[in-house]
Amino acid sequence: MSTATHPTGPAAPEALPAGGPYQSYVYGYPHKTSYRERADRPALRELWAGEPKDALSLYLHIPFCEVRCGFCNLFTRIGAPEGLTGAYLDALERQARTVRAALEESGTPEGGTGRVRFANAAFGGGTPTFLTAAELTRLCDIAEHRMGAELRAIPLSVEASPATATADRLAVLAERGTTRLSLGVQSFVDAEARAAVRPQRRAEVEAALGRVREARIPVLNIDLIYGIDGQTEASWRHSLDAALAWRPEELYLYPLYVRPGTGLDGRTDTADPEWDARRLRLYRHGRDHLLAAGYVQHSMRMFRRPDAPEEGEDDYSCQRDGMVGLGCGARSYTSALHYSFDYAVGTRRIRGIIDEFTARPAEDFGYAEYGRALDGDEPRRRHLLQSLLRAEGMELAAYTARFGTGPAEDFPREFGQFADRGWLDTASPAGVLRLTPEGLAHSDALGPALYSAPVRAAMAAYELK
Repeated sequence: MSTATHPTGPAAPEALPAGGPYQSYVYGYPHKTSYRERADRPALRELWAGEPKDALSLYLHIPFCEVRCGFCNLFTRIGAPEGLTGAYLDALERQARTVRAALEESGTPEGGTGRVRFANAAFGGGTPTFLTAAELTRLCDIAEHRMGAELRAIPLSVEASPATATADRLAVLAERGTTRLSLGVQSFVDAEARAAVRPQRRAEVEAALGRVREARIPVLNIDLIYGIDGQTEASWRHSLDAALAWRPEELYLYPLYVRPGTGLDGRTDTADPEWDARRLRLYRHGRDHLLAAGYVQHSMRMFRRPDAPEEGEDDYSCQRDGMVGLGCGARSYTSALHYSFDYAVGTRRIRGIIDEFTARPAEDFGYAEYGRALDGDEPRRRHLLQSLLRAEGMELAAYTARFGTGPAEDFPREFGQFADRGWLDTASPAGVLRLTPEGLAHSDALGPALYSAPVRAAMAAYELK
């Protein structure tokens, strides 16, 4: 096997930066803190020219929550003064009209169909169910009537909190074709919820779960967090069993991260090496408990019931980009540029960005203002990160067909260190690159090890606002 690196990419950084198993959750690459203001402000119709548009993913961001959890660094504000959610939806509709027109004006790629079609959709935030039932109806109308996303015909995932998962809101979502509802529970132990600065009671959580089941949304996902102050293996198992009692189709297990500018910043001793060891123990305990209960592991975080219904036809490929994001806080992905609006964690700046968004005229939504170009070997890194961190692994033939080389050729240093640590499954079927169980357990260290040097430098230089 050749050990040559790809000639057009930046020099490979040192793999496995100093630190424990919890470096960063890789939910997208390049990371949003590597985005920078684009002086050129490229027009969207030019960015999307030549891009395949017949299997896109649509994401609508609602940046409002009833409370802000202590671990949260998402783009959201607490509450909304009278009229703000309506003004935000007005702006979202203006943006949708402009973006849809840009997609249609951007032309047809060679060999493409020319049709703009969405293969899936998601409402995230924030908390989309912060909106009233009437506002959720309008949100669905924007997705369908302005963007052309046939919500009843494609997978639609929506995030919710126990307090906002009311019967009238859930009825709207079910009627409009929601196939998956993700409920952020985090813990069924009231003391742990308080420790995570999440004011909720188990009775409220159980009532919300009952309403979700009554709404008959096909897939219920429950989010749980491990590593909360005071959490033990016994209390962790208590939350796992409480969740399992509802037989959710999916369970996501998240390690607690304490990030700068969040409510837990300074309240948890993140420098204590025992914290990493405790999180790793709790992860293994949770993983083994769910596997014993018959769930199938799909990634470090995701576990699914084997008899869970499929969410419908979805031919969107996350490795190929093609994400259209609406709303401040949303990101959009083309093959050449990932872009968004400005990002912040601090309350004052978030409010300012939302106010700026709601005041924009339609024409101002036709440009990319913040983003990061995918040049050099960044597409290789993205493809690898979006594939390797899944339990089923990555088809080597798909990578080679796209790039002409193999991943171990492109990233020999990183793959050598992964192999030395026993993170690569040598018993994988021929043609499949797959992680061992311990490799999956260390996904949050393995993933960041594949970040490029320029992306790392931009993330390190990011100024928290």
